[in-house]
Amino acid sequence: MDATGATAGGKPVTFPQYLLLNAKRFADRPAMRMKDYGIWQTWTWSEQRDEIRNLALGLKAMGLGEGDRIAIVGSNRPRLYWAFCAAQSLKAIPVPVYADSVAEEMAYVLNHAGVRFAVVQDQEQVDKLQSMAEDISGLTDIIYDEPRGLRDYDHARLHKFDAVQDKGRALAQSDSGAIADWEAGIRASDGREVSAILYTSGTTGRSKGVMLTAATSVKAAEDTAKFDNMTEFDEVLAYLPLAWVGDHYLNYAQGYAVGLCMSCPESPDTVSQNLREIGPTFYFAPPRVFEGLLTSVMIRMEDASRIKKWLFDHYLAVAKKYGEKILEGRPVPLSGRVSYWLGDKLIYGPLRNVLGFTRIRTAYTAGEAIGPDLFSFFRSLGINLKQLYGQTEAFLYVTAQKDGDVRPDTVGPAAPDVEIRIADNGEVQFRSPGMFAGYYGDDEKTRETMTSDGWVMTGDAGIFDAEGHLKIIDRAKDVGKLTTGALYAPKYIENKLKFFPNIKEAVAFGDGRDFVAVFLNIDLTAVGNWAERNNISYASYQELANLPQVYEMMAKHIDQVNRDLAAEPMMAGAQIQRFLVLHKELEADDGELTRTQKVRRGFIAERFGPLIDALYNGAEEQFIETDMTFEDGRKGAIRATVKLADAKVYPVAAELPEAAE
Repeated sequence: MDATGATAGGKPVTFPQYLLLNAKRFADRPAMRMKDYGIWQTWTWSEQRDEIRNLALGLKAMGLGEGDRIAIVGSNRPRLYWAFCAAQSLKAIPVPVYADSVAEEMAYVLNHAGVRFAVVQDQEQVDKLQSMAEDISGLTDIIYDEPRGLRDYDHARLHKFDAVQDKGRALAQSDSGAIADWEAGIRASDGREVSAILYTSGTTGRSKGVMLTAATSVKAAEDTAKFDNMTEFDEVLAYLPLAWVGDHYLNYAQGYAVGLCMSCPESPDTVSQNLREIGPTFYFAPPRVFEGLLTSVMIRMEDASRIKKWLFDHYLAVAKKYGEKILEGRPVPLSGRVSYWLGDKLIYGPLRNVLGFTRIRTAYTAGEAIGPDLFSFFRSLGINLKQLYGQTEAFLYVTAQKDGDVRPDTVGPAAPDVEIRIADNGEVQFRSPGMFAGYYGDDEKTRETMTSDGWVMTGDAGIFDAEGHLKIIDRAKDVGKLTTGALYAPKYIENKLKFFPNIKEAVAFGDGRDFVAVFLNIDLTAVGNWAERNNISYASYQELANLPQVYEMMAKHIDQVNRDLAAEPMMAGAQIQRFLVLHKELEADDGELTRTQKVRRGFIAERFGPLIDALYNGAEEQFIETDMTFEDGRKGAIRATVKLADAKVYPVAAELPEAAE
């Protein structure tokens, strides 16, 4: 291996090797930014190497060694990202944990992984760990970044981040060979060690620890960065959970592979503002974020003047007709190009600027299916939004859409060096460069996930179209049939509903039943704004959700969805016949959503069983009492009498009447 950190073959095989390489080839280029107290602070690649080295030497002096697991908990912060690389440089294994996990969830992950050290952001995370100290037997030391509120704590096992770095800095000064030994250890790695353990979201049960090895993770990141022509001049905003594979891959892994600049927002509440300030060139967000952006745009337009609303509606129609064609370089008549150019000056350009998307060259969405209408809306504005399909077990990418070959109804062909096949039962299976090494401490689950010939079973049902693009229908276990024999794909129906800005979440039911019924969560911001404009008073989410006017609004949305479904031969038999608006928002703290905001369908069906029964027995209302966790952590119960309503069903493949304006 040469002095840059590259192997004899010429390429790094670990992220710390890339750190050494980037510190040499991009020494003075920005590697990391963070906004703190209203000021953007920047670290170059050479400065970042020094910060990581001091932390690594300090951790080594505290006893962190090869194979040890170290938890990383908090929001997106440079020091937490440095902890990843510092641990990897010692061949220790970082285990990121969702910052919003309750203490019990955190304790499970730390215990399961056998964590010895934890690097956390602040007092909140320290309190969680200390509250579960008796249940986390292996944890010996906690290192914290933000000292506020921790001055009077017992520091026998608590350490300031600065103090650990000072320990490393002192070691480097007192031992002339410490730095050389650290770098030599990094260069000596062949990349076969475990680089990180990422825990799955736990949609169907307990989270599993996905072991990812260094060399395979690096290879996957290199392949996709090349696929999207990423360079050291790209910039990203790191705002998604550290523990999620999407953040770890798209920001950390690809960032090291190409030497780009990663920026951290001031706080989770300032992401949209910081997005406008940074103007990233590469952007990733799950569908829920794009749904929220669309909702905010629509709310603003409701309060706009009549002329602005007319301009918006007019040029939105122009964008819908010509926008994607222009983005993809397809033929468009001159009149269409002129109209779109005017729309870009008046509407699309200013809107992209407001959203922070002015400089975006490539944007991706993944995590769950995105509604085709929502997807096309952003692309029509000139945003190169694409879809990828991935899993933690693949180190993210399984498929990816190529520029100029993007469709709303597919997730694209196989990503570089990835193989995909469809099993006889319709399940998608893959082999990839970043494929996981197994589930930590659970060989049985690993065997259940792998085929005998070495393919990973995704649990998703899919098909290939004629051009080799993959279509994900739903989770294989969720796809079913009604008693009528009609195909039932709940996620497909739910995504159609969530395109409407005032529907935040939808949960469909119907497998083995006579018809489809749905739970709806209203979007409190959008519906609350509507209520204020119409002088409708309400005191809580529960009261707003129960208003007759809200039910009328939801009925109109369902009517439109049923019209769309009736026009689709495969899905026409799965129109929605009954619905209700839930009395509470679905929450991860209550176990109804995963920490990545995916619906836990089985848990919801059990938790709200009486409401499901009422939907299918024809009841007009149903009383229910539900346990819940309040924002301050207190436990309580919410009681409500929930109204149930019928929806109009349209004839299959029949001529439908025009929708009322």
